[in-house]
Amino acid sequence: QVQLVESGGGLVQAGGSLRLSCAASGRTFSSYAIGWFRQAPGKGREFVATISWTAGSTYYSGSLKGRFTISRDNAKNTAYLQMNSLKPEDTAVYYCAAGSVFWADIPESYDYWGQGTQVTVSS
Repeated sequence: QVQLVESGGGLVQAGGSLRLSCAASGRTFSSYAIGWFRQAPGKGREFVATISWTAGSTYYSGSLKGRFTISRDNAKNTAYLQMNSLKPEDTAVYYCAAGSVFWADIPESYDYWGQGTQVTVSS
């Protein structure tokens, strides 16, 4: 079992950057693909990006590729989401998730979830 804790969210002006972290407990972190999702008020959970077990492969939402970068450090049991050129429409609660299948862009494919971290982008 894996427990996930996100951090790094906050308030930032449009055009700014944030780096989110997803810290995992357990010794099997490297066995899971990690995904980032976000959920804005009144909307469903939206796929952002995912990274394979060894960080050899990544997959992004087409609308976010180029501004967001997913990475992971298995030695630190931590995954990251670097977000640049932030826009007000990026405002959401951001979640990380762990699952056994890579290339998964739907929430149902992930087994473990963090509690989320709020990102607010002001105009």
